[in-house]
Amino acid sequence: MDTQRASASEEEAGQGDQEASFARARAAAGALFFDAEGRVLLVQPTYKQQREIPGGQVEPGETPYQACVREVREELGIEPPIGRLLVVDWAPHPDEGDKILFVFDGGELDADTLKRITFADGELSAYAFHPADELEDLLIERLARRVRAALTAWELGETIYLEHGRAVAAG
Repeated sequence: MDTQRASASEEEAGQGDQEASFARARAAAGALFFDAEGRVLLVQPTYKQQREIPGGQVEPGETPYQACVREVREELGIEPPIGRLLVVDWAPHPDEGDKILFVFDGGELDADTLKRITFADGELSAYAFHPADELEDLLIERLARRVRAALTAWELGETIYLEHGRAVAAG
């Protein structure tokens, strides 16, 4: 019986060693919203200079889609229907750790929805719609690449896989 326990303990230790070598990426999800003119909604966080798209970290037990819906509700105080997945981006970062990022289609926000936007959680101070040609000036480089890819995915009706904001050729 002691031999069985020892074998089980050795097996569990081996699994622990193996699991320690697995990737441990953090997940985040955001939404791409548009106005009637096709401009992209960007938000201004209170804790950094660069703008972002609405979204945030996936919490334990939550899917990326659920996280996107929750983050939009928490950050903007609205619950518009969130559509299809536009982009998945594997984003390694030496300082922040590996991330897997999901961007969903938030669709067009009408005037009534825009009137209901509030910054209840204090993470954001402003929002504005911007044409695509301003993205590189307003977003950090890797997010600008991701949003550009999401715009392409939206136009093509596809989902695009990225690695660090760059499309990976299939095959």
